[in-house]
Formats: sequence, structure tokens, C-alpha cells
Amino acid sequence: MKKQHILSAIVVLLFLSSCVVMSKKKYEALVSQKDSLNLGWNNAQTKIISLEETIKTLKADTADLYARIASKTEELEGLNKNYASLSSNSSSEINKLSEDLKKREARLKEVEEILRKRDEATNALKDKLQKALLGFTENGLTVEVKNGKVYVSLTDKLLFNTGSIVIDEKGKQALQELAKVLNTQSEINIAVEGHTDNQKVGNLGQIKDNWDLSVLRATSVVRYLKELQAITPERLTATGKGEFQPIELGNTAEARSRNRRIEIVLSPKLDELYDLIK
Repeated sequence: MKKQHILSAIVVLLFLSSCVVMSKKKYEALVSQKDSLNLGWNNAQTKIISLEETIKTLKADTADLYARIASKTEELEGLNKNYASLSSNSSSEINKLSEDLKKREARLKEVEEILRKRDEATNALKDKLQKALLGFTENGLTVEVKNGKVYVSLTDKLLFNTGSIVIDEKGKQALQELAKVLNTQSEINIAVEGHTDNQKVGNLGQIKDNWDLSVLRATSVVRYLKELQAITPERLTATGKGEFQPIELGNTAEARSRNRRIEIVLSPKLDELYDLIK
């Protein structure tokens, strides 16, 4: 109603200011002007309402942002406290890690030195055995180093007659020369492995199969080294592998002959190394 009074007053003033009788055309123009003013007023009111809603939304968003800023500030303060605590302890932790690393490096050097000495001793032992057993190489005896161990391989024809577990004279001579070297190397462990070919064992009395033959041949060698060559039994081990670890996969007479063998595996005692890595 207030708006209507204002517009009416404007019309009256315009009318009075003209000082002449208003024509119909002029009156209609004034009415049109009044309607235009009403429309503008309504549009302005609508914009004001929209702006007020926008202001309300912005205030809510601002409050939310302030709350989030406060939360992040509190979180940052907590992180700063943790960082300060870690910084105060970092020096001692770094020193401890550095000391541990130095100890590990020292132990690694000790292990490397022991392994180096082992390799030197292994190669020296191989050289001694090759010289001592040189006269038996034509009978199929070989000496080689594998995985830090010395392997002395003797074909069965050098040690045994066919199907026998009794060492013949030629085999005893080879074992005597071997024992001369081993008796000067008390730190060497001795494993005697019996191997056969894949042919079935015939009627050999107590020997039922290749397992029996390989084990009994290995035991014969161990017994000979202990009883006749005075090698301490604590250093000796006897095992039978049967036909299951061949060095030749062919089925020829030559391949089978190479597979029928005694392997004497010589390995240095590594007590010092084991103590280091405990």
C-alpha cells in the first residue's frame, strides 16, 4: 500500500507541475510509466530476495571453512609436535643404525675372509691329491672342485670286481695314497658315496638291489679308511645313492661304467663360519 501511495503522489505532482489540463495521451503515458516503475520495483525485490539467499549461503560456507581451518590447524600442531619429538630422537637412532651397519660390515668381512681361506685350502688339497693319485688317473680316477668341496671319483673297476663289495688290491693302493694326504688334513670331513648304474643286480646273495650294492661299497671304503688307514671315524660318513645320481644319462656300456663309481667328497670344517652367522 505504501508503494501505491508513493506512485500516486508522483502522478499528482506531475499533474500539478504541468499547470495545464492533462490530455488523454499524456495521462496514458503517465500510467504506462507507473506500470513500468511497478515492474522495476518487483524485479528489484526479487533480486534482493535472491541476494539475501546468496548471502545466507556464503555465510554458511564461510562458517564451514573456518571450522575446517581450525581442524587443520589443530592437526598441523599435532604433526609439528610429532616431528619435534622424532627430530629429538633421530640423532640417537641414526647413531645406533650406523653402529649396527659397521658391525654387519665387519662380520661380512670376516665371513668373506673365512671363505677365501676355505677356497685356498680346497684348491691346495686338490693339488695335493692330484699329485698323490696321479698314477691312478688312467684307471678312471678324477679330482675336481665343486661348490667349495673336493670330489675324488673312483670308478668301480678301480676298486671292485663286478658285483663285489670287496676292495681289490689296485683300489687299496689308491685309497692308501688318498689316506696319506687326508691324515695330514684333520680339519677335512670325508663323505663316501656309492653309485651304481641302472642295471638290475643279479643273484648276489645278501645284495638285493642297487641300493644295497651302493651302500655296502661305500661302507667297505669307509671301513678300510678307518681300520687300515687310521682315519678317525668322526670324520667319515658312508651313503648309498644307487642309480639315482648318474653323471652320464646314456645307456651305453661306457656311460654305465662311468656311473658305477665311488665318490669321496672332502669338505672343510666351517665351525668358525657357523659361529659367525649364528
